[in-house]
Amino acid sequence: MARIVGRTPFPSALSAARRSRELEALAADPVVDVLVIGGGATGAGIALDAASRGLRTVLVERRDLAHGTSRWSSKLIHGGLRYLASGQVGIAHESASERHLLMTRIAPHLTRPLAQIVPLYAPGHLPRGAFVGAGYGLGDGLRRFVGTPGAVLGAPGMIGSAETLRRAPAVRPDGLRGGVRGWDGQLIDDARLVVAIARTAAGYGASVLTRVEAISAVGDRAVLRDAVSGSEIAVRAGAVVSATGVWAGELDPSVRLRPSRGTHLVVASERLGGADVSLTVPVAGSASRFVFTLPAPHGRTYIGLTDVPADGPLPDEPEATEPEIDMLLTTVNTVLARPLDRDDVIATFAGLRPLLAGAEASSGSDAGVEGADTSDLSRRHAILEGPSGVLSVVGGKLTTYRRMAEDAVDAVADRRFARVELPASSTRHIPLVGAWPRDRLGEITSPARLVRRYGAEAPFAASLPGGPAAACGVTAQELHWGIAVEGALDVDDLLDRRTRLGLVASDRMASADAAAAAFERAGVDPL
Repeated sequence: MARIVGRTPFPSALSAARRSRELEALAADPVVDVLVIGGGATGAGIALDAASRGLRTVLVERRDLAHGTSRWSSKLIHGGLRYLASGQVGIAHESASERHLLMTRIAPHLTRPLAQIVPLYAPGHLPRGAFVGAGYGLGDGLRRFVGTPGAVLGAPGMIGSAETLRRAPAVRPDGLRGGVRGWDGQLIDDARLVVAIARTAAGYGASVLTRVEAISAVGDRAVLRDAVSGSEIAVRAGAVVSATGVWAGELDPSVRLRPSRGTHLVVASERLGGADVSLTVPVAGSASRFVFTLPAPHGRTYIGLTDVPADGPLPDEPEATEPEIDMLLTTVNTVLARPLDRDDVIATFAGLRPLLAGAEASSGSDAGVEGADTSDLSRRHAILEGPSGVLSVVGGKLTTYRRMAEDAVDAVADRRFARVELPASSTRHIPLVGAWPRDRLGEITSPARLVRRYGAEAPFAASLPGGPAAACGVTAQELHWGIAVEGALDVDDLLDRRTRLGLVASDRMASADAAAAAFERAGVDPL
């Protein structure tokens, strides 16, 4: 059990002061082994993998950690069931394996088992139940094959109508014949996962520098600009790795992607009876697609998700479209006793998936076909070397960030450090900061809400100075922690990514003064 405790060889706290020191050190000695561009889950994972192998590693992100796609996920740690159903057995196994590592070793404090309930209505409940049950059974076979204990993720099964209504009280009772219950993993917060990965990388010696942009890059060098001071640093690198997701083409125009937009709605959890399960509803006309509800922090529930091509210019923050909102509402309303309407939607969010296009995507007959619906494109990842020598990590998904990172650093070793024998990746054995055994989380002497967010670090976060609290029960200590330990440089960092209070406009307004006060207490001038 001791190996699950998330401790690092060096200090892991990120702060404005540490950022300044490490920028100065980089300017004084601008030769590094690996330069990682992009501060999402994949980029942070690459930084951790490289630094833990002893490489001098610098990660730069032009905005903030988890600013892009990594904070707009469904917050699920997928076990690969959908990929198994479409014949992508390798991807399904990879997903189940990485879910196992996250939930049992890497981040048990940031993950939890989530029940997924498909309500069954007459007529047609018997064949529908058999079909869904068979799918869940296949997924459970994968769960057992990779060794995830039943105490972490239970076996699927049929439940009666009374149990379905108890677990999901908002469903329509007329014609209800029961439900099928499966299990998957859920993140407490995807942005918190990214920050934890980045801090762990820093704890293994990586420099994690936000608000630093790579204004040019080739395979062995880059010019970096500090967005705060405007100063530039010419860096020499053994390898330059782009983990910029859908924006990979900006650094390497040879990378061909077909971005897909996944949209979610945000509603008050009380509108769904306060359910702590995922209500899973088949999409009309599809045998494999579902809309699901996802319990979330701050008394919110997310409803998602779409999977549509995102054509045209790439926005920094994608927006939901009215047709997507209508589709999600229409689908989930087929099983609700009191349908949701547009006024129930208190916020929306959307993320762009960097799906592979063309020959690089070939991972089965459904991948890489021009004109295909993006829901049919492979989620396989690839490491591509462009004409300039930059290595781009593309494709994949949040669940498999660690494997993507391992493959990327292996590619660096093969192509850039062939004369040096690097150790194999050890990240499957490295717990993230705050990690603590799942069955011992109750030992941590802090409120359960803080333990879910900070794990073993919860008592330290709770001990910080007090002050004005933010909305939704977020304490002054949490705001202070986001600045002093998690590297928030301005109010948006604090509200949008460290606490997620910025997702709902009214929560943001109610929290702005408390966030500003937290910077003052921390002695940091926000950008």
